[in-house]
Amino acid sequence: MSIGEGDTMPDIAMVRHDGEEVKPSDYRGRKLVLFFYPKDNTPGCTTEAKDFSALKAEFEKAGVALLGISKDSSRKHQNFIAKHDLTVDLATDAEENGLSDELGVWAEKKMYGKTFMGMVRSTYLLNADGTIARIWPKVKVNGHAQEVLEAAKQP
Repeated sequence: MSIGEGDTMPDIAMVRHDGEEVKPSDYRGRKLVLFFYPKDNTPGCTTEAKDFSALKAEFEKAGVALLGISKDSSRKHQNFIAKHDLTVDLATDAEENGLSDELGVWAEKKMYGKTFMGMVRSTYLLNADGTIARIWPKVKVNGHAQEVLEAAKQP
């Protein structure tokens, strides 16, 4: 099944860094940015999380919530947040049949001649009703958080 812009985001539960369960529907009534990233404490992922953290107040002013998602554990997320003074919430997607699997962003990747399963850096902007307003597949980190903020400010 292919999920695209205009579709309702699947409502699959994840675990936030504080151990609480979180689902996309928990944010209904306001816009939500879900940014999927490969791994805590790696260069691109750290930059992306820091960029979204730096703009968090502007997202909140626009009525937009932020949630970063990877397959890392809640404990790793807590360490990542503490080490880099992150202000965004992070969630752990299920090892199997999670939201990233449903969206197709947990996919086969190739690096240095090896094939493995990994998170394809992607961002989803949801409308207040839970429908997908915009998708950024295969994200390049530099300037991305600002671009998402500008899109999120649009009515």
